[in-house]
Amino acid sequence: MMALRHPRKELLRSHPVAREHRVAGRLLHGGFDRDDRYLPPRLAGRAPALAAWTDALRARGGDLLAADASLLAGVRGTNEAQQKLLLQEGLGQTFWNLLGITGEIEGRGRVLADLQLPGFADAVVEPVASLAIGHLSGGLLEAHGFDEGGDPRSDAGGHDAMWFALRDLAFGEVAYPPAVAPERIGRPDAEARLVPEIPARIEGTIAFLMNLLLIEFRAALNFDFTERLLRDPELFRERRVEAELAADVVNRIRIDEEVHVESLRLYLGELRSLTFRAAGGRTIAGDTVVDRLWEGIVHWWTVLQPPLAAAQQRAVLRERIHEHPAGARIWEHFEALADPE
Repeated sequence: MMALRHPRKELLRSHPVAREHRVAGRLLHGGFDRDDRYLPPRLAGRAPALAAWTDALRARGGDLLAADASLLAGVRGTNEAQQKLLLQEGLGQTFWNLLGITGEIEGRGRVLADLQLPGFADAVVEPVASLAIGHLSGGLLEAHGFDEGGDPRSDAGGHDAMWFALRDLAFGEVAYPPAVAPERIGRPDAEARLVPEIPARIEGTIAFLMNLLLIEFRAALNFDFTERLLRDPELFRERRVEAELAADVVNRIRIDEEVHVESLRLYLGELRSLTFRAAGGRTIAGDTVVDRLWEGIVHWWTVLQPPLAAAQQRAVLRERIHEHPAGARIWEHFEALADPE
């Protein structure tokens, strides 16, 4: 069995590359091997370590958290047909904003590199030093944060710079005002305790990891949506070569993000397999803790939040579309293309 304890330096180590990753004049993280295959950053040590922790979890009878991006399928804003209509009618600002805002949000993920989450050693009965969750503040979250917002010690940009690069490839120079991210819609009961048997700081840490996983799932759906639009031969006709390259960059981000999804599923799977210390010297099974929290958080993400986010975006788009000389006609067509639900 491979080693289950790894120093921070090993979890941050990258594969050597034969060619740097440069797009639209920007140096980006990762690179290419001798066969011109894309190599994500910081995976030389991290990938085998995650594989070993996964094997060890399964050997103990556990598994990764059973969840994937299909959990968030459904209406959350404009669909592909609506976005295509806007692009064809000269209302590309909506898609341009989407790409830029995605870059801004990815950049905020850089905070993970500096985050010191409460450790689980005192919160569970079993030892955690040989588990992935025992390495969260020992390199794993740092690698994740550098992937999203770039390593400040390097000139290479992270996912934020990659989204800005692919946006500029597809659109070229445009005169749109800077994109502003919509106001975040927070859970009204975010402070409510779902597992009061364990310390609030531990519940909050587990909830944080769950929300991070759901953000990654939402990003995965955005990758597919964005790539299809960029590769649509009826769009970006004057910049087809650039748009195809932009779609390639989206796919490279997708490859990078796969390790984030699998690692977060691993962390939560490990936590399900453990025994938590509860008040009064009692204990509570990890699957009870994780499943109760997951049910409550997923309910917000899949039932309560989507219609609020869709209504927020619809109001912005209605105003923007009606500023167009043919706004009434476009809005009628836009509404007709909406998903039935």
